[in-house]
Amino acid sequence: MTSTSTQYVDVPGGRIAFDDSATGAGTATGTPVVLLPGMLDRRTAYRHLVPLLTAAGRRVITMDLRGLGESSTGFADHSPAAIAGDVLALLDHLGVERAVLVGNSYTGATVVRAAGDRPERVAGIVLIDAFIENLPPNAVQKALVRVLGAAVVRFPALWGAAQRLYFPTARPADFDEYRAGLVAMLREPGRRAAARGYVAGDSAPVGWSAAVRCPALVIMGSKDPDFPKPEVVADRQAAALKARKVMIDGGGHYPMAGFPQATADALVPFLDEVA
Repeated sequence: MTSTSTQYVDVPGGRIAFDDSATGAGTATGTPVVLLPGMLDRRTAYRHLVPLLTAAGRRVITMDLRGLGESSTGFADHSPAAIAGDVLALLDHLGVERAVLVGNSYTGATVVRAAGDRPERVAGIVLIDAFIENLPPNAVQKALVRVLGAAVVRFPALWGAAQRLYFPTARPADFDEYRAGLVAMLREPGRRAAARGYVAGDSAPVGWSAAVRCPALVIMGSKDPDFPKPEVVADRQAAALKARKVMIDGGGHYPMAGFPQATADALVPFLDEVA
């Protein structure tokens, strides 16, 4: 899915695609918010949340990850830390001094890393169904993740099928079209190498939260299938980051798509407080 408003920023190793709601508008106020999708996803994961945030007067920037969406392929490093560098490069490119960073799933670790490394640039962070501070996996869980990850890299259709599990209750009206688009993206030249890089990455690093000093918000779907006990993980994240926790009742791994209004209702007050 190609956006007519796509812009690009050059970073070491390639270029990153992004959208900026302020382009040609200039009506937003307060601290800008940067939305980062999760692993093997696109910035349009936030397509149902962005209009709610812009209606609330926020400048919203959405960014594709390395090797995914409309960003270029060929990157050697797809780690959360590398993506944190891309976020900061994007802020420099746009002349944004401080922003609120929102990470979903894999990129929860990214926004934590950026806040720890460059606190003067990060006004606040939001984790949406993130893995950082997750319960330590046992040997069986680790092996299962490796096997499933390798299968998804080889057979992208499995990722499309998995989306049904990630939306256990409410699904957006464009759900089938969107997941078909994810599969098509992963079949494009160069995307398999990127997928392999993400599957091998560590989305739940240990110790990064200790460096964060900015305000934080934890949003978690109560029925996220990636976590046997979603609220326990959310509690761990909230404790480590001294954050407020909001559970989205019935939400899966992507509440910003399945429950966009509930997600906005949690996010907008936090943005107001940070601003």
